[in-house]
Amino acid sequence: MNKNLKVLLIALLAVGLLLAGCSSGGGTKKSSSGKNQSSGDTGPKQDTLVYARGGDSVTLDPITTTEGETFKVTENIYDTLVSFGDSDTSTQPGLAADWKISDDSLTYTFNLQKGVKFHDGTDFNAEAVKYNFDRWAGGNEDQFPYYTMFGGYKGDEGHVIQEIKVVDEHAIEFILKRPQATFLVNLAMSCFGIASPAALEKYGEDYRKNPVGTGPFKFVEWKENDTITLAKNENYWRKGFPKLNKVIYRVIPENTARLNALANGEIDMMDGLNYAEVAQVEGNEKLQLIERPSMNVGYLGFTTTRKPFDNKLVRQALNHAIDKESIIEAFYAGMAEPAKNPMPPSIKGYNEEIEAYPYDLEKAKELLKEAGYEKGFKMELWAMPVARLYMPEGQKVAEIIQESFSKIGVQAEIKSVDWPTYLDKAKKGEFDAFMLGWTGDNGDADNFLYTLLDKDSIGGSNYSRYANDELHDILIQAQSETDEEKRAELYKQAQVILHEDAPWVPLVHSRPLSAAVKEVSGYVPHPTGSESLMKVEFK
Repeated sequence: MNKNLKVLLIALLAVGLLLAGCSSGGGTKKSSSGKNQSSGDTGPKQDTLVYARGGDSVTLDPITTTEGETFKVTENIYDTLVSFGDSDTSTQPGLAADWKISDDSLTYTFNLQKGVKFHDGTDFNAEAVKYNFDRWAGGNEDQFPYYTMFGGYKGDEGHVIQEIKVVDEHAIEFILKRPQATFLVNLAMSCFGIASPAALEKYGEDYRKNPVGTGPFKFVEWKENDTITLAKNENYWRKGFPKLNKVIYRVIPENTARLNALANGEIDMMDGLNYAEVAQVEGNEKLQLIERPSMNVGYLGFTTTRKPFDNKLVRQALNHAIDKESIIEAFYAGMAEPAKNPMPPSIKGYNEEIEAYPYDLEKAKELLKEAGYEKGFKMELWAMPVARLYMPEGQKVAEIIQESFSKIGVQAEIKSVDWPTYLDKAKKGEFDAFMLGWTGDNGDADNFLYTLLDKDSIGGSNYSRYANDELHDILIQAQSETDEEKRAELYKQAQVILHEDAPWVPLVHSRPLSAAVKEVSGYVPHPTGSESLMKVEFK
């Protein structure tokens, strides 16, 4: 056999062996994270979850914002003293292993988990808890907006926490000035994640980009408006968790673009699925549809300190000028219900007896005439620049509202800006009218009515800057009432006032949808919208 023929036969044999190996069922495919993933029962398991969302976080220090994209991430970096159930807002042990409440509901004693470390290696203990609460109480609405859940800040008359006592290394006592029915569920909210005191001291103003908690995942990197990367906390105190080694949060602003990325294998999960694209997910055997329990409201808010929106007749007129049913049919595929109150029907204390403002253009014109605006007026209508669970297509909804307003002589110019700027300007009262929404943090009426519409929350999450003393007195009374039926009646009274004053047009309560690849397992969508990924893994 000549030399050239030998070389040819050896080459053919090598190719044959390579092909046999590739067809034996032991090959690999690339996962969305770029890691090799087994296509059979053997080989490495995918351990990185790529989660795509519509907007970036604004900070990774959760107490400094009310913005939901932040909590999606920080829920996995921090733990709270009290936790919610996997799929509801029942209170469960968290960093506090258990607790005792005094008979007068004024003293809460928490026994803390032992042996817990922050991600920087420092000890979690009672002093760390006190440090965090002292930090928050010493701030104001601009610094720590959610701390108003405790009735104000240090020195404020309404501040419900009188004193915090360190009993010993693993026990801490909260003494209240008055009973607060929401105290435990407030503690479980994502914004009250316990941060490392050492890291807060070390990073100062830069802590927002260098978060350190005790949670299932540790912060690795933040490329703003692109990705946030978290890595497994190998020393997590909940044994056996988390299941994943890495989580990457990607920003893909358009809902349809996120779905395309999911179908193409570029990502593993996405939020904010367009209702019109449900069939596309259901028809793809590689994908799964996920429906989140509804606990939200999407609304059009008026800045009540700006003319003509300081006149409740104008606000009532605009309530009559929006056809909510048409919006739901066009953009929610019927998977939402029209809102008449600022909180959803799933919340205890919801007032069923209130009659919604009917879509009535003639009534709207009458009210404008009575208010002195018979010929209408010009205004700016600010549309959300990102998709949200309660508002998947904000720009298109704004166009429908714009057209409706034009029929009563109100010329609305639609405007928008990037998400962090949008929130900042709305909070400062710089918009005439703005589209926003809210997903409940703790399953309580207080978290909607007091948090969003009480005068204590102006400068925080009361973007309408609406104030009503009668409403305030009712909401404070409801916070202190420990009888649940009496509390519910107080919240029903509060909704009557809000319906009359109309600081918002409540638009919809949506059934939020998301999607994932079939292999994603252990994901339980939480009604608050900020769930832990601790138990998520790939089948």
